[in-house]
Amino acid sequence: MSEELPPYAERVLEAAERIPPGRVMTYGDVAEWLGEGGPRQVGRVMALYGGAVPWWRVVRADGRPLPGSEPRALENYRAEATPLRLTGDGEPRLDMRRARWDGDGGDAARDEGHM
Repeated sequence: MSEELPPYAERVLEAAERIPPGRVMTYGDVAEWLGEGGPRQVGRVMALYGGAVPWWRVVRADGRPLPGSEPRALENYRAEATPLRLTGDGEPRLDMRRARWDGDGGDAARDEGHM
């Protein structure tokens, strides 16, 4: 039997599970949405406990896939049709302008291409 998660970790993981397929929130977005903690605290929770939730939907603000997990993250982004763009060097990045989710229950922002 696993140990009970700290309450903050539970809230972060619940937030990650709410992010719709094809959308992302930054670590800072999650902290702001929860109204507590900050990007580092969210990142720490995701590093320790995020394997059981759609971890690839909680991202760095620069749109880079999580270092060390790039192939798995990109596979998930492509499967979910998450908006991507190529850098000048041809590296895939999240198109944050189109992929970012504001935590609202509706998904109209995706069609408009902004938060």
